[in-house]
Amino acid sequence: MNVIYPLAVPKGRRLCCEVCEAPAERVCAACTVTYYCGAVHQKADWGSIHEKICQLLIPLRTSMPFYNSEEERQHGLQQQQQRQKHLIEFCYTVAQKYLFEGKHEDAVPAALHSLRFRMNVYGLSSVELVPAYLLLAEASLGLGQTVQAEEYLSQAQWTVLKSTHCSNATYSLLHRNLGLLYMAKKNYEEARYHLANDIYFASCAFGTEDIRTSGGYFQLANIFYGLNKLDLADTLYTKQVSEIWHKYLNDHYQVLSQARVQQIDLLGKRFENDTGLDNDMLGEAEELPGTVQLPALSLEAISPPGEELPVLCAVSLVLLQEVSRTGPDRGVLMVRAGSAAQGLFFLSSLFNADEAQEAEAIRTLTSILNIRESTLGQTPLKTIFVLKILVMLYYLMMNFSKASFPRNATCKNEGRNVSG
Repeated sequence: MNVIYPLAVPKGRRLCCEVCEAPAERVCAACTVTYYCGAVHQKADWGSIHEKICQLLIPLRTSMPFYNSEEERQHGLQQQQQRQKHLIEFCYTVAQKYLFEGKHEDAVPAALHSLRFRMNVYGLSSVELVPAYLLLAEASLGLGQTVQAEEYLSQAQWTVLKSTHCSNATYSLLHRNLGLLYMAKKNYEEARYHLANDIYFASCAFGTEDIRTSGGYFQLANIFYGLNKLDLADTLYTKQVSEIWHKYLNDHYQVLSQARVQQIDLLGKRFENDTGLDNDMLGEAEELPGTVQLPALSLEAISPPGEELPVLCAVSLVLLQEVSRTGPDRGVLMVRAGSAAQGLFFLSSLFNADEAQEAEAIRTLTSILNIRESTLGQTPLKTIFVLKILVMLYYLMMNFSKASFPRNATCKNEGRNVSG
């Protein structure tokens, strides 16, 4: 049963809704430790975050067992705190992902969970609460609730002012959200001031060429684009956003490619040792079960000098069929390059970015792509460059259908505001 019976609640205990903190009338039947004011908020919380953490809440919201010693009790408290810290980061990442995808309503419950766990672990006045306040402010702006966003930002600012130890990364996030607030109010002078501070603090924290710094440049470029200052916007979109993402993704691709080559060499040696076949004999061998045999090809022939994505262009369509058959996490491909070279690719664990970073990259790059395509006759090479970055991103995410047809993957973003 989901309905709470008042007589079953201990005297003096007040049950509050997980979403709005109003008096609760329902309880989650799965965990029995989470309460709601009604079916609407229960459904919203379930779809946002509760389904993912339902069972994890039980040990956190039930009485701790009796311990025989103080040492055991302290160990139990430490375990409980570690669980809460894990949920802080998990809920924060989920809320971030929703924001980058434009799902502002779904982001609110996840951000609230992150905020409450932070309060339990760090206290009510800790600067650790600020990132959660900023998530809630950004979600409120996305929902058009400017007054609510200002309240969350005021709480964040006051917490930062009271703190004697606040990181540059936190200052960066605060100024970025203040910039977004003033953009929503169409006060572009104030927005540019805060975004400039965001870029400064992010550069101090992460460096000038980091993807976390590029977010401030992206929002600043959006302001210039909206003011029809296209030259300034174009410079920022190209130099400070697209090129930073290209370098970040290309560096990942290079590291993973080198690791994959080493794995191929190891597999080849093991195969030779186990079968007694060498590379020349492999050139005449029949196709192995579960592999895709391609004709001899030169990777250099299908990729101009300096390009970092030679394999994808040639074999992604063939890979898609094989990966669909063997599963999304393991694809096997046999490539003959020249007359005597053959390797075995195991496509797994290609990209270690979290879901929020992936969603941010997709949102940022598709927004720039839409702008580039609106001026295609003027900047065709820049449009192709953004498409190349998107192909690389989807490839590293192992989304081969979108990597093969990146424009189809971005069609749903047409007409969306470039600020996300």
